[in-house]
Amino acid sequence: MSRAVLSIGSNLGDRVARLQLAVDAVSPWLVQVSPIYETPPWGPVPQHDYLNAVLLVRDDTASERAWLDRAHAAERAAGRTRELRWGPRTLDVDVIDVDGIVSDDPRLTLPHPRAAERAFVLIPWLAADPDARLSGRAVAELVDELAEPERAGVQLRPELVLR
Repeated sequence: MSRAVLSIGSNLGDRVARLQLAVDAVSPWLVQVSPIYETPPWGPVPQHDYLNAVLLVRDDTASERAWLDRAHAAERAAGRTRELRWGPRTLDVDVIDVDGIVSDDPRLTLPHPRAAERAFVLIPWLAADPDARLSGRAVAELVDELAEPERAGVQLRPELVLR
C-alpha cells in the first residue's frame, strides 16, 4: 500500500475551481481532504494570496514517482507553467510524503525538503490527520514550533469546500 500526502495551492483565477481540479485528478485514491485555508504567498515574488489544502491519498500499487506524475498531470490540466520560481500559480501540487520514504532524488526529494517549515502545509495536514507524522515527528509538534506570525497567516476558510 502506498500512502501519500499532497499539498495543493492556487493563487490565480478561480482558486477553488483549481483546487477542485486537483481533488478530481486524484479522486480514485482520495482518503481525506483538509479544509481550505487562505495563506500569504511564500518566497520573494510579490503576488496574491493562495488557497491551500492537503489531500491524503492511497493506492496499493503507486510508487512515489507515480504520485509525482499524478501531481504534474493535475498541474498541467490547470494550465500550470513553470516560468518563475516561487511565482504565482494556477495550481501547485507538491508531494510532501510517501510512506515515510526518505529520498534525495533530485526529481523528487522526500519528504518535501521545506514541509516542516511551512504552516500552509502543516496546518491543513494536521486538520486532515491529527496523528500525522513527518520525519518521525508529530505534525502537531512541528506546528507548535512555528513562529506565531507564520501560524497566524494561515486562515481557515470554512465557507469554501472541496468535494
